[in-house]
Order: sequence, then structure tokens, then C-alpha cells
Amino acid sequence: MNLVTLLPFIVLIGAMFLMTRSAKKKQQQAAQMRDTMTPGTGIRTIGGMYATVKELGDDTVTLEVAPGVHAIYAKMAIAAVLEDDEYNRIVHGTAAPADADSPVVPDDISSLTRDGAEAPEADPKKDAAEEPKLDLGKKDADGKADGEGGAK
Repeated sequence: MNLVTLLPFIVLIGAMFLMTRSAKKKQQQAAQMRDTMTPGTGIRTIGGMYATVKELGDDTVTLEVAPGVHAIYAKMAIAAVLEDDEYNRIVHGTAAPADADSPVVPDDISSLTRDGAEAPEADPKKDAAEEPKLDLGKKDADGKADGEGGAK
């Protein structure tokens, strides 16, 4: 056979090899992440639920989804093991300390206007007089609008 005819098959086999290799690598990383779970660790399930690990089994994990409420999940259902700071920020709403380099976002827009001064208010009578009125009604060939007597 000619090398040109074999080249597409070689490229296809190479691509398949690379895809399966990356998939295996991701599976190993996920298994390693699940092995780092200990009781008291905050997690996120594949369904997006946040909970705390209470007990670990061989293939299952007991989660505390609310105070006093426990649920048993498969270990494969754990999407992420969260660090304590991140878990507390998401679940309990505790804010992380602000960095000195991070920008401060104002609570209202007044600080973003000219030296905190209020913008001049628009005169609604003046604006209404200047703007032409829009006619949103359909008119037929005779010039009659929808809803008028004799309209088609």
C-alpha cells in the first residue's frame, strides 16, 4: 500500500489515542479528588447541591444537606471537594476579606456621577413635545387603520 492511503488511518488512530488518554487522566484526577474527602469536608454534587461529608463508605458517602438532614449519595455523584473558605462563602454567605488591590464597587450610582452631584432632571413636557408620535397601527391600501369602520 501507498503511504498516502495509510496516512488518514494513522491520523485517526493517533487522535483516538490522544482522546482516550485525556479521558483517563480526567477520571484519575476525579478519583483522586474524591479520595481527599474526609468527614467535615464541604462538597458540591453533580446536581449542584452543597453539603458536608458525614461518613464515607466504599462506594457511598453520607452527606448532611441541612442541620440534622442526612442523605446517602454515590461517590461518583461528587463533582467537587471544596476548600473551607469557599464552602463557607457559598453556603453561609461569609465574605472573604477584601484585598487592597481589588476595586471597590459603590452601593449606588451617585458616586459615579459628576462629583457626586445629581444629574439634571429632564423636563417630560419638553421631551414629549419634541418627539414625533409613532403610529403603530396597520393601514390598508385605502388608508384605513385596523379597527376603523370599513377596514378589511
